[in-house]
Amino acid sequence: MRIRPIAHGDLEGLQALAQQTGIGFTSLPDNREFLAAKIETAVSAFEERTPVDDRLYFFVLEDDESGELAGCCAVIGEVGRDIPFYNYRLGTLAHSSVQLDLHRTIDTLFLSSDHTGDAEVCSLYLRPEYRRDRNGTLLSRARWLFMAQFRDRFPDKVLAEMRGHFDENGISPFWQCLGSHFFPLDFNEADRLTGLGQKSFIGELMPKFPIYTPFLTEQARACIGQVHEHTRPALEMLKREGLRWEGFIDIFDGGPTVEAYVDDVRGVRESALCQVEVVASAAHDERPRWLASTTSMVDFRASWLGRGPDEHGVIVLTEEESHRLGVGAGDALRLLAS
Repeated sequence: MRIRPIAHGDLEGLQALAQQTGIGFTSLPDNREFLAAKIETAVSAFEERTPVDDRLYFFVLEDDESGELAGCCAVIGEVGRDIPFYNYRLGTLAHSSVQLDLHRTIDTLFLSSDHTGDAEVCSLYLRPEYRRDRNGTLLSRARWLFMAQFRDRFPDKVLAEMRGHFDENGISPFWQCLGSHFFPLDFNEADRLTGLGQKSFIGELMPKFPIYTPFLTEQARACIGQVHEHTRPALEMLKREGLRWEGFIDIFDGGPTVEAYVDDVRGVRESALCQVEVVASAAHDERPRWLASTTSMVDFRASWLGRGPDEHGVIVLTEEESHRLGVGAGDALRLLAS
């Protein structure tokens, strides 16, 4: 299995992934024209034909034996520059009465664009049949190696929006209690429009004043900062990298937005460059513990390795491994222990 940039020939495979993602996966709608445009945007980004603050780096996880796409992930250079980036910020308002000697603090939700200009890791999806052999970890962590290698292309902070909680009927209690009263749309349609980049209606229709959470139903309040059951593994991986919830949630389903300074993310901070040596065969661990990525943007590749570098900073690859990563003797790889 290897990570590589998406290419024009991946449209069929990407649409097949989009059809599997399910409700609430906003960034990958099942719309062929939109997906084709997303691929073109990503190809332009990897070829550095677009401004740094307008780049989408979209990757696919490929089975290099069958050529099948097993999953995908992405990094947005900066959010909110052309299309507003909205979420709710959970805050607190204090109320007191001197006469009655009473003091109350009440949780509130404020419509926010505080993350404008931050990078975003997004669109992580892995097909069910490939949810094994640490493929999910490969998808998630390869993005940090990419950001570490091309650090000057990214801002100081990075975020990730997590899919929120849905009940057993596929309904978001948070949306039913709040968003549905302001949008003349059902959740799926509002979610679809957001995924297609049509987000201006959010700022136009949502209330600008704070929303007191006690006015929400108990079920809706319970959704604040909670994730979809299928999203928990992705959230745990991000938390291990150092991303934390700071009180921002999705305006539709209440899912948490986690964030960190890029330089504090473990995968960025702990990765290092090593020199490649190619041999006919080499011993390896049963459970690969090293994630390796190339240093080329347009030909970026990432994969697991069963061994780490020696004391001189040299990493030994077999011919099969060097072919998978597209590197040769003397080239550099970025390595991260896992």
